[in-house]
Amino acid sequence: MPGEKTEKATPKRKQDERKKGNIFLSQEVVTVFTLIATFYVIKMMMPYALKTLEEAIQHYTRIASTEDTLTYNKIRSYYFDSLIVFAKTALIPLFACGLVAILSTMMQTKMLFSPKAFAFKGERINPLQGFKKMFSMRALVELAKSVLKITILLYVIYTILKDEIYLLPRMMDMSFNSALSKTGAVIMEIVVKAGMIFVFLAAADYLYQWWQYEKNLRMTKQEIKDEYKQIEGDPQIKSRIRSIQQQRAKQRMMQNVPNADVVIRNPTHYAVAIKYDQNANRAPVVVAKGADSIALRIVKVAEENGVYVTENKPLARALYESVDLDKEVPERFYRALAEVLAFVYSLKKKELK
Repeated sequence: MPGEKTEKATPKRKQDERKKGNIFLSQEVVTVFTLIATFYVIKMMMPYALKTLEEAIQHYTRIASTEDTLTYNKIRSYYFDSLIVFAKTALIPLFACGLVAILSTMMQTKMLFSPKAFAFKGERINPLQGFKKMFSMRALVELAKSVLKITILLYVIYTILKDEIYLLPRMMDMSFNSALSKTGAVIMEIVVKAGMIFVFLAAADYLYQWWQYEKNLRMTKQEIKDEYKQIEGDPQIKSRIRSIQQQRAKQRMMQNVPNADVVIRNPTHYAVAIKYDQNANRAPVVVAKGADSIALRIVKVAEENGVYVTENKPLARALYESVDLDKEVPERFYRALAEVLAFVYSLKKKELK
């Protein structure tokens, strides 16, 4: 079908969508790495956190047994002490959680920040659009992922706890630290096994999000043609502009012919106008050149303005093909041009006499 989006998105289309904040991002990658990093930070900090909590409980227990009245200043002091305890035990895990979430997001988005992504869009509050999203293919995929993750997590918990369930009653005889250590070990075992599976799920989700993103950005052949015209310009307009530029260049070139010293022709196919100014240039300069009709026009303008025209077929053709406009002639043409210019200068001297 003509309007079917079958073509891969162009780099410009991707760049435009990126500026709008439309990029592919796997939330599964962010969630998995954030949870794993947070649990490992908690595991490493657990001895320090337990010691801090133990000291805080002992401190407040002593206060409760000795204080008879509470004043505003004491309550304020206890409040700030509790904030310090919270910072010592929870602030680092929270910071690690936020940092990993930011880094895993920025690595996928390549440090993108687009204000357009926060702009108001009417479809976001449109109930009909929201209803369509609830029953879209994307919503069904997200539902399937959630069910799969819950199923995997329950299975991992079951396989681990079924071996540990008989040890739970014995934890009543353990000390608090031993029981807590055992509980932490079970939790970390669940995190490790579930995390390994979730990492593979996150990788699969990353590939799926990339495929979905590329699919949504596909373009029709007409859109690619329109984009090409937008970048390169309409071929007809470009042709017209090029024609105007060439015409103006020819006009400027013809204006230089009257100032030339000599025009070398062949005899109707090529014509090259040469000017030599010892004060401005090291060698003669081609101030005008042309073939066929332009050559005839150069000759005509030269004759009308009294510029000497000489016929030298090999030299005219060689200069036309080898030397660009407004450029000095190469050294290999010096001798031939010197003979022509010497003859022209001698004629001018005779005319002056």
